[in-house]
Amino acid sequence: MARLNYHHLHYFWAVAREGHLTRAAAHLHVSQSALSTQIKRLEDELGQALFTRSGRTLQLTEAGRLALSYAEDIFTSGNELVALLRDGVRQHRQVLRIGAVATLSRNFQENFIKPLLSRNDIELVLQSGNLEDLLARLRVHTLDLVLSNRRVHADADHPWRSRSIARQPVSLVGKPRPKRRAFRFPEELAEVPLLLPGRDSDVRARFDLLCEQHGLRCHVLAEVDDMAMLRLLARDSGAVALVPTVVVRDELQSRQLVEYCVVPDLVETFYAITVKRHFAPPLLKALLGRDQADVLGMEG
Repeated sequence: MARLNYHHLHYFWAVAREGHLTRAAAHLHVSQSALSTQIKRLEDELGQALFTRSGRTLQLTEAGRLALSYAEDIFTSGNELVALLRDGVRQHRQVLRIGAVATLSRNFQENFIKPLLSRNDIELVLQSGNLEDLLARLRVHTLDLVLSNRRVHADADHPWRSRSIARQPVSLVGKPRPKRRAFRFPEELAEVPLLLPGRDSDVRARFDLLCEQHGLRCHVLAEVDDMAMLRLLARDSGAVALVPTVVVRDELQSRQLVEYCVVPDLVETFYAITVKRHFAPPLLKALLGRDQADVLGMEG
């Protein structure tokens, strides 16, 4: 029986985690040509192509994804073995790597990881980026979970598991109004400057449809993709912002901002996206098993 060359497997593992030959070669302190040769030898050993090229990046084939899942287990176990024999104890510090789309509410992200922040046996790695880049990292297991406000659908090449973990109505918020004058919805939408999510947002698309149905021409002061910036502008500009209230939770509690109204039939859904793997981090089960009020920071 042919024996697997673990040196070749380690090189493959490094490239798969990086998704890029040049970066992997730099980290391993070898030339790109040497790295390519080692991976080609592994592919010859296994009788399967492990990568396909997509521009300057490498994409795992189905065989590559299977090989990576085994490589992750092998080298994680190897690291634990070294720690056990060198230090005489098992490593109890768990690492959890979470990615979040850059436009997602920072308050929501903090609420999501809050149960882990007081534990000294956990190391959190938090990354942000666009959804496509985060999914690429999730696919090669350099992330354990991606948080998004967009669902992704699985197919034969992308075994995503997209789970809804919370949903919240979207509101119009702004500065406290004189004499507690009520906001007239939807008529007053055409009379005030608005801060809206960018046009790529599902919430924005549904809001535009609502305005069209009511025959409203709105004054858009700013379109803002980043929820942290939208929060600041809502607080400082005096305009009316379209946001899930979790985004401006602190400002609502301090009465810097007030909720004018909940927009009918308009919600934002938050998703936790994972990918099938042999050994999922046990921390994920506890995080994903919480109820919506806890995830949104609305408990009590």
